[in-house]
Amino acid sequence: MSAGTDHVEVPTRMLVHALIREDGTVGADELYTVANTLGMSDQQVRLCVRRLVAEGRFTHEGRGRKAELHATAGTTRALAPNADFLRHAFRQDAGSAPWDGVWHLAAFAVPESARAARDTLRETLVRLGGAPLQGGLYVCANPWEPYVEEAAHRLGAHGALTLLTTTDLRRGDTREPAELARRLWPLQEIADRYHRLSRIARPRLARLTGPGGLPSSALLTIAVELAAELTRAMEPDPLLPPQLLPQPWPGTRAREHIARCWAALYERDRGGARPALFRVYADITREAAGRVTR
Repeated sequence: MSAGTDHVEVPTRMLVHALIREDGTVGADELYTVANTLGMSDQQVRLCVRRLVAEGRFTHEGRGRKAELHATAGTTRALAPNADFLRHAFRQDAGSAPWDGVWHLAAFAVPESARAARDTLRETLVRLGGAPLQGGLYVCANPWEPYVEEAAHRLGAHGALTLLTTTDLRRGDTREPAELARRLWPLQEIADRYHRLSRIARPRLARLTGPGGLPSSALLTIAVELAAELTRAMEPDPLLPPQLLPQPWPGTRAREHIARCWAALYERDRGGARPALFRVYADITREAAGRVTR
């Protein structure tokens, strides 16, 4: 386990996904080595691999630690990091994405006969940064329309979707934007996740930038831990503009730590078969880290 006082829980499925190389493969030996470092048993990994293969997310060749997994095209597309959102977060941190004062709203009325689609659309709106105002009506501070419409089309619910914008949003007597944000989103919970992300990142950054080399398994373990914690922090974050957040906002500092970690990871691991997330995350965070990674 990497140095640090906070233990990082990494789901086995996330571990497999994080180790997908740029050619779509996962080496079993690498997978088991990192899993063991994270405290996972070989049996735990084998069961997860079987489930992923049974679900059609991977194909499997070979046996034991010489085996190789191949991600299907659908898996590769679905697991690509959401580069748009991460890039937007860094632009906000740099002050280059100021809020224009526009609230973006989405309303839907999906019948009970399509309950599964309705529930999925509701979950998608929250994942995209929306907050419920009342039944079937959600608000976001960012232009989310393309993502909302894509999800509605995919779920067959586009005809039941209404999109609108406003600069005059009130809830009861509250209309001041920052106060509305405080009431609509769980900002303290989100801030706590970023404080934890910083605590996780700092000791790992010290290892990555300190003297001496690190074996490939250690670099992969750090990468997986950081990816898991970044996901936990970012997924519930609506990425509100700085104007709507208490300052200083811990997300800004946490992403600074992550950017420096990914730059260091990319510099240290110059092997040929690095996981795809090494390049993707390094590309996104390189400018924010202020480092040259290539």
